[in-house]
Amino acid sequence: MLITVAIFLIVLGLLVFVHEFGHFITAKKMGMKVEEFGFGFPPRIWGKKGKDGVIYSINSIPLGGFCKIKGEDGEEKNVPDSFGSKKPWRRAIVLVAGVIMNFLLCAILLSFGYMVGLPQAVDQQALAKGLVKNYKIQVVAILDDKPAQAADVQIGDVVLSVDGQPITSVQNLIDYTSGKIGQKITYQFSREGQILTKEIEIADIGQGKGGIGMSLVETGTVSYGIPQAIWHGFKLTGILTKEFVLAFANIIKNLVIGKPLGVQVSGPVGIAVLTGQVAKLGFIYLLQFTALLSLNLAIINILPFPALDGGRLLFLFIEKIRRKPMTQKIESLINTIGFSLLMLLIIVITFQDLLRYSKVFSNFFSNLI
Repeated sequence: MLITVAIFLIVLGLLVFVHEFGHFITAKKMGMKVEEFGFGFPPRIWGKKGKDGVIYSINSIPLGGFCKIKGEDGEEKNVPDSFGSKKPWRRAIVLVAGVIMNFLLCAILLSFGYMVGLPQAVDQQALAKGLVKNYKIQVVAILDDKPAQAADVQIGDVVLSVDGQPITSVQNLIDYTSGKIGQKITYQFSREGQILTKEIEIADIGQGKGGIGMSLVETGTVSYGIPQAIWHGFKLTGILTKEFVLAFANIIKNLVIGKPLGVQVSGPVGIAVLTGQVAKLGFIYLLQFTALLSLNLAIINILPFPALDGGRLLFLFIEKIRRKPMTQKIESLINTIGFSLLMLLIIVITFQDLLRYSKVFSNFFSNLI
C-alpha cells in the first residue's frame, strides 16, 4: 500500500506539474508576472526566488502544484504585468495551455509506448498481420457475487487453459463454457509469473449462458518505428478524446434527467488503488494508465464549470460578448460556489471509494498490526 501511495503521488505530481507548467510558460510569454511556481500545496517547505523574480517552491501537501500569476483573481487590472490587464485572447491562451499540455503528455506517452511495445486489445486480423507480440487472454473485470470473485480470480490474470485445453481466443473459451452450467471446470491462470490452477463451477450469467463472471480481452504488445509510433500515439489520443467526451456527455445527461450514471466514478482514493493495481502489471501498463489520466484531467479541466479552466474561459467569452468584464465580486462568488460544489463531489466520491475498496484498506491496516 505504501508503494501504491508513492507511485500515485509520482503520477499525480507529473500530471499536475505538466499542467501548471503550461500556465507558467505561456503566462511569461504573454507578459504576465508569475509570482510563484510551486510543487505541492502550502505550507511551504522550501522556496527560492529565481533571477526571473519567480519563487520556486516545494510544499508539504504533495497532491499537485500551482502557478500563481499576478492578478489572476481579477485584482490589479490596471497593472501592466497582471493577468487581468491583458487582452482576453492572451488570457485565454494562458488558461487553455494547461489543458493542451495534458493532451500533449498523453500523446507523447502513448507514442513512446508504441515505440517499445504498447499493450492493447487486439483482434485476429492484427494477429494475422504479425503486428502483435506477447498475445494473451487477460482478465479486465470481475463481476460481484460470481464464481470468479469467490475463487479469487483477479484483474490482470491471464487465462492459459481450461480442463487442460489451451485457449486460443475469447470466443473459444465462451464456446467451451456456455453449455456447462453447474459443472466444475479446471482453469489455469498466470499471475505475476506464477501458475495458478483453480476448479470453478460454471454459473448462469444471463440469457442461459454459462460462465464464471469475468470479462476478458485479447491483448498483446504492438510496436512501430519512431515515425509510425508518433503518428499512432497522436491518433490514439484523438480517438480516446472523442470517446472520453462522449462518455462525459452521457454522464452529464444522466445527471440532468436523473438516471443512474451507468459507470463507476472514482475519486483520488479510487484512482490511487487503481494505480497500484496497474503498477503490478508492469511499467508499460503504468505508462499507459498515466496517459489516460492525463487525458482525463485535460477534459475535466476544459469543462465550462466554475473554478475550472473551462469555467474561466466561459467568463472570458461572456466578457467578449458584453464588451466589459464581469465584476470581480460576482466572478469570485461564482468560482467559490463552484469550488465548494467540486469539493463536496470529491468528498462524496471519496466516501464511495472507501466503501468500495474497504477490503483493500482493512488488509493493509491488519498487516500493520
